Amino acid sequence: MEFISDTDGTEYSIKPTYPPGKWFFYEKILKIPNYAIFEPDNGSLEFYQLNSNTGLYTLQNPHENQLYWIEEMNLYLGVWEGTRENLTGKWLRLWDEQGNLLLWSSELVAQKQQEIEQEKQRSEQETQRAERLAAQLRALGIEPEN
Repeated sequence: MEFISDTDGTEYSIKPTYPPGKWFFYEKILKIPNYAIFEPDNGSLEFYQLNSNTGLYTLQNPHENQLYWIEEMNLYLGVWEGTRENLTGKWLRLWDEQGNLLLWSSELVAQKQQEIEQEKQRSEQETQRAERLAAQLRALGIEPEN
């Protein structure tokens, strides 16, 4: 994956002489099966796959969900817009076969913390409910079991 950080178009360079262009190097030398070029400022993503018959990269069209399937990884690649570490922008993200966004570790931690808090609240509600029921039983002259 190339993140465009300059404007001279080196991501598309097919220059075969030293130093070789990135496109040439990935396509002809390394024969990388997938080549993604991402422009973070505007969120544009181009996804190319190496054609085994021609040995050339072919621009792929995204699926209806605007994601690109990467068969070797069994994952989709796409652009997600949101905030990460107090920086709002367009980010490259991965999705599973069912279209579920794969979470970053910080998102997983936040999700687990939220689940723990919800479980704690549920537990407190159950304790309060049990205490109310015990009080009602005592009011009826029945001592609840511990």
